[in-house]
Amino acid sequence: MKNHHYKMTIQWTGNQGTGTSGYRDYGRSHTISAENKVVIEGSSDPAFRGDRTKYNPEEMFLSSLSSCHMLWYLHFCSEAGIIVTDYTDEATGIMAETAGGSGHFTEVTLHPKVTVAAESMKEKAEQLHHKASEYCFIANSVNFPVQHLPVISVK
Repeated sequence: MKNHHYKMTIQWTGNQGTGTSGYRDYGRSHTISAENKVVIEGSSDPAFRGDRTKYNPEEMFLSSLSSCHMLWYLHFCSEAGIIVTDYTDEATGIMAETAGGSGHFTEVTLHPKVTVAAESMKEKAEQLHHKASEYCFIANSVNFPVQHLPVISVK
């Protein structure tokens, strides 16, 4: 088995002068960075006192599932001679918050809208979403179903 190693830096930027002296006394803002990459500004979900103008962990998680699926899908299309000219996914997810305050995702649905170059490519293009789901590293790491409802059109 081949191992891949990743390193990210999360830096809390929400100290408003008194640290975590009280639940309402600190910001949830932080930065997400990796060497030689653009810094991403993050926060918690607004429901948890976060900044709605910054990405929250739940959104980042959802985007990880969506982009992993897309990258595998494009790979398999390329191998199969399916010419994809456009791909957009408006992924949705449901997170259940428990009475104790913790929570977990119960489902994610990907809604890829794919444009292919020819009518003859549509059927295979649809089938390759199943293969992409089987290979997606992130989807293989979660304990809930990741559904996909693709729409394939021709340029």
